Amino acid sequence: MGRGVLLTSNLPQLQNLIKRDPISYKEEFLQQWNHYNSIREIFRINPGEQAQHFRELVTFISQVSTCYPKETAEFPSQLSSLLLESYNVLFPDTRKTLVQNLVMLRNKNVISSIQLLKSLFPLLPRTTSSSLRLFIRKTILSDIRTANIRTKNHKLNRAVQAMLFGMVERGAGGEIVGDKGKNRVTSTDRSVNNGEDAMWAIILTKELWRKGTWTDAKSVSIIAQGCSHPVTKVQSASVHFFLGSEEEQDDSDDEEQDVDVRALHHRREINKKTRSGDKKLNKQLKSAKKKRTSKTESTPNFPAIQLLHDPQTFAETLYDILNNYDKRFSLDRKILLMQLLSRVMGAHKLCVLSFYTYIVKYLTHRQLRVPSILVALAQSVHELTPPDAVTPVIRKLAQEFVHPGVASEVIAAGLNSIREVCRRQPWAMEEDLLGDLVEYRKSRDKSVTSAARGLLKLYREVNPGLLKRRERGKDASMGIASGKQPLPYGHNPEAAVDIEGLSLLEDHLQKLRKEGNTDNSEDDETAWNGWDVESDSSEDDSDSEEEWINVDEDDDDLVVSDSEDEKEGQNSAMSGEDSGPSRISTLVTTKILTPADFALLNDLRIQAASKAVESGGGSKTKRKLAALGANKASVGFNQDIEDSFISENDILGPRKKAKADYAERMASIQKGREGREKFGSNKGKQNKAVPSSSTNREKARNKPIMMILSSGAVRGKKKASLREKQQKLRAHIEKSKKTRH
Repeated sequence: MGRGVLLTSNLPQLQNLIKRDPISYKEEFLQQWNHYNSIREIFRINPGEQAQHFRELVTFISQVSTCYPKETAEFPSQLSSLLLESYNVLFPDTRKTLVQNLVMLRNKNVISSIQLLKSLFPLLPRTTSSSLRLFIRKTILSDIRTANIRTKNHKLNRAVQAMLFGMVERGAGGEIVGDKGKNRVTSTDRSVNNGEDAMWAIILTKELWRKGTWTDAKSVSIIAQGCSHPVTKVQSASVHFFLGSEEEQDDSDDEEQDVDVRALHHRREINKKTRSGDKKLNKQLKSAKKKRTSKTESTPNFPAIQLLHDPQTFAETLYDILNNYDKRFSLDRKILLMQLLSRVMGAHKLCVLSFYTYIVKYLTHRQLRVPSILVALAQSVHELTPPDAVTPVIRKLAQEFVHPGVASEVIAAGLNSIREVCRRQPWAMEEDLLGDLVEYRKSRDKSVTSAARGLLKLYREVNPGLLKRRERGKDASMGIASGKQPLPYGHNPEAAVDIEGLSLLEDHLQKLRKEGNTDNSEDDETAWNGWDVESDSSEDDSDSEEEWINVDEDDDDLVVSDSEDEKEGQNSAMSGEDSGPSRISTLVTTKILTPADFALLNDLRIQAASKAVESGGGSKTKRKLAALGANKASVGFNQDIEDSFISENDILGPRKKAKADYAERMASIQKGREGREKFGSNKGKQNKAVPSSSTNREKARNKPIMMILSSGAVRGKKKASLREKQQKLRAHIEKSKKTRH
């Protein structure tokens, strides 16, 4: 075969030869390159002409592009422009080939990740092929995840996040349509922007967050921007992200559908029985069972809510959407927005006072999904909420839910919701109303009694002055007699003048200096490792050490050093925290405290508290030690945030056991079958080599006599003639003779 035939008919063989010796076959490659350019011009005019040959040429050039980088410098941009400009007129096979070759060029490091992603992002909302869309999505996610495996690729992340911001902002200027009645946008309405770009931006950001690739505030800002998007499905996906729940069906293609177990068994009964078929069936059944049992209740996405930029503006935007477009949203959508708004208000201690006047109209016991609305109301209240804004809401709850004309479940839900609101803002309760509500502890219904007792117990702890004297209890009465009164709203016990226990850290650092550890600058430089803070701590720490040495004239500092030398354990533990006139440390004026310093401070406080307990400290010291230990265990954000979120069970309270649904009954049946050898009766199977059911003869022996008397066999014996009886007897004799031998 000559080289001319080789060039035109066998591109894979030419590709193999070029990879072995690029210099010798450069002329042949240039011929194919010129041939590609001519066909590309024809292909742009008529995409249907020579499509198969064009795909082969594109694959060939992509494979050998690393051998001739100068000649193929414009090749990736040509593929990208062809995809973006002529995507609608290209054949499906041609689209897939061009995308695959772009990914191949990225794997060969011919193009960068940013160039690849700029070509793939616009294709996601435009493609109609599920397989191609799944391939593009997996490529985008894997490329970003691979770039952030060892260290964060900030350059790539910023570029991708900027593209995602643009995709979300593309249709954000439209009017909110809603999902109720005539305003509902159907999937077949092409005249309205359906927000596919924004939807894909939200889906990709959620996936990267779920995989742990992106955990910064910028990714949260992308999804927060989607909460105010005019398209319903974009807004719903964004809200579900912050609430921690997933929508029933996403628009993604790699979401696994629920496995129909009955259909699998039915298909197995009809199809041919093979071992491989049994293995596939068992594998599918195991995956279905695992997926069914792994479903857990949704929990709020606490880190995402904490990373919100400007949460006050975000909360006000949510309320404006909820209030202005109230008639365009269905009840489920309004409850979703209420829940998100209330959780943001509770987590960041925000005040959107108009929300309480808006939610009052939904506080009736006949309202659908009223437990979810009560949960949203309770979560929105915190200690900084003005009591004047919450008092009308509590009065409305008492009027609608707590009166003799409703069921006991309604009364319990009303009392529990009032308790949750007052637990966050006790000063919103009126004295007369509290006395009436507490009287329900004498009810005959268990749920109402427990709810009223919970409200009574709460006010015995937070504000017993609102209760009558006989209802305060022993501890609260003794506290009031001793003059102990809760501080009113807006009052603080004392101004903050120092960080608690900072003197322990100051003494510890002085001890390290005296022992000869002078390399504190290097330690402080590494103290910021693992924390998202950028600063030159080494210079500050070295300066702080020099300044500390210069400020040795103060008498207080001399006392500190003497106390550390004289009494190493007790004075540092007792004088730093538990003594009455505690000294004020000056460490914060000479040193910038790092997160590692605060972690060390917490450890020192725990050591001091444990020494105080060992030396005979009282119950107060033990409680302080337990609180410090709990504070050390709660790494991350504050645990009070989790306590501020409640569920519907907290509102409904203890109830009678409801009738189990089909899924619960089947789960109970499966649980009862665990540990059994085999289902069904074991009758007639003990003495058999091959397990099988009992025979008809064995069953006939155990039949009742009245059934046997009316059977055909018995009636036939009675009516048998003498000749028939003789024949049966002879047959029996012959058979018995044969069996003897």
